[in-house]
Amino acid sequence: MLFRLNYKAGKAVYLQLVDQVKAAAASGSVQSGEPLPGIRPLAEELRVNRNTVAKAYAELEAQGIIETIAGKGCFVRENHSPYKKEVRRRLVAGTIDDAVVQAHHLQIEKVDFLRLAEERFDAFQDRRTRAERA
Repeated sequence: MLFRLNYKAGKAVYLQLVDQVKAAAASGSVQSGEPLPGIRPLAEELRVNRNTVAKAYAELEAQGIIETIAGKGCFVRENHSPYKKEVRRRLVAGTIDDAVVQAHHLQIEKVDFLRLAEERFDAFQDRRTRAERA
């Protein structure tokens, strides 16, 4: 798995790692049971503190995305969310709220915003379908 960090993004590095692992798991580019890189080697590769990677892995485990097996490492879990449907909806709603505010500031009309959201959703589903076939 290849990680790309943007230090100018205004988003904490550990949250960038969390988002990238979640996206990879959701898209199927990493399969359940697949190991994640070890904390120390990944920290060295990304040139970040080990605690940053450990914090990202702890957050992913708390969200039910990965599981840690003592002495073996961290692995992607089955795609069974531990959250109830309403909690999952609230989590997504927060992200959508941020996108709506951004669209407002960029003067993007509602129709264009909804069309873009649909296009992005469809593109994601296409990538996932291709990854599942591979």
